[in-house]
Amino acid sequence: MTRRTAHLAVYDTFADWETGHTTAHLARNGFTVQTVGPTAAPVTSIGGLTVQPGLSLAELRPEDSELLILPGADLWDTGDALAPFARAARTFLDAGVPVAAICGATAGLAREGLLDERAHTSAVSFYLAATGYAGGKHYVDADAVTDGDLITAGPTEPVAFAREVFARLGVYDTVKLDAWFRLFHDSDASAYEVLQG
Repeated sequence: MTRRTAHLAVYDTFADWETGHTTAHLARNGFTVQTVGPTAAPVTSIGGLTVQPGLSLAELRPEDSELLILPGADLWDTGDALAPFARAARTFLDAGVPVAAICGATAGLAREGLLDERAHTSAVSFYLAATGYAGGKHYVDADAVTDGDLITAGPTEPVAFAREVFARLGVYDTVKLDAWFRLFHDSDASAYEVLQG
């Protein structure tokens, strides 16, 4: 079986807890998860984990990927250091390759204009409104939202975020996806047997 590749953006202050469900279960289901940093230099997460990127952003190409995952980070709200990742998201979406953004990364996409015409969510609507973006009428008050190739979620919804990624990439069929969500979101032990079946 040919392994599919998902790319996880990593940068200083990235929120390491927001994408753990997504990357762990992609890796368990035939994906290679490759980290992408601003450069090849190590970065440090908000939780103090040091990560050595597998490649630099300059080396990232949509044609080599099934998905670009953008976690939140303090840096999304303190300047333009991560704007190149939002521009990469535009390149991915233009190429028809999905992008999944959570927490502060949604603000980066808003600044890039990528939420102006797409249904989306984030932490709260006024967080994105503060970016000055033009997509407020497309904001959805939901745990996570998928609009075509774009997935968005707020910072408290890493499980719903993962569910949307799995649905978009066809990782689980509908029954197993529901069971996965019930197990990891609702702690429904009865879902484990369905997921293992």
